[in-house]
Amino acid sequence: MADQPRRPRTLGDARTEAEAAFKKVTAKVVTAPPKQNAVPGIKEQVTLRIDQDVLEFFQEGGPGWQDRINEALRKVAGK
Repeated sequence: MADQPRRPRTLGDARTEAEAAFKKVTAKVVTAPPKQNAVPGIKEQVTLRIDQDVLEFFQEGGPGWQDRINEALRKVAGK
């Protein structure tokens, strides 16, 4: 069996390849929007693992224990 000659590229193939190459080079990379700075007074929900004895200490004072933990963390952070 003899090798069959390759089909010559048609204008449509070359155009398609050129468009693909152009799009690859000129496509803008999508970047995530910059993270907003924390606004004072707005709280953000997070998951935090703390030891049971520490949790019990703050909960012994009744309601507002999350605010007391927040205040203790603020003191340690120097704020």
